[in-house]
Amino acid sequence: MTPSSGERDVIFKTFGRAFFKQNLDLMYTAVTPDFTWTIQDGDTVRVLDSRERIAAFFDERRGRFKNVRFEDVVFHHAPDATFMTYRMSGTEAASGKTFARVGIERYTFRDGMLTEKDVYSRPI
Repeated sequence: MTPSSGERDVIFKTFGRAFFKQNLDLMYTAVTPDFTWTIQDGDTVRVLDSRERIAAFFDERRGRFKNVRFEDVVFHHAPDATFMTYRMSGTEAASGKTFARVGIERYTFRDGMLTEKDVYSRPI
């Protein structure tokens, strides 16, 4: 079952809260047990397809960036997927260098939950 736009908004509210708090217990109330998150990290596409890999990714990234802000966030609900567009800025903690990126994320659903998150972004 693909959730309605309103149901998706509720799922994204829970997922977003869990993501920013890096709370995997809360995250797994909004995603399927086999949830897969792909993200390009340098020249490598990382596939985070288990709770353990997501936890390791959060641990790896913790403290690496500060003052991260997502702005101009818009959700675009299509029949079989939702796309989120955004602008992100922040500071690399080690160097103090600021960064800015634009991106789009593609989300798919199964059984009324998120099952896939694909992240595409580039520097502005």
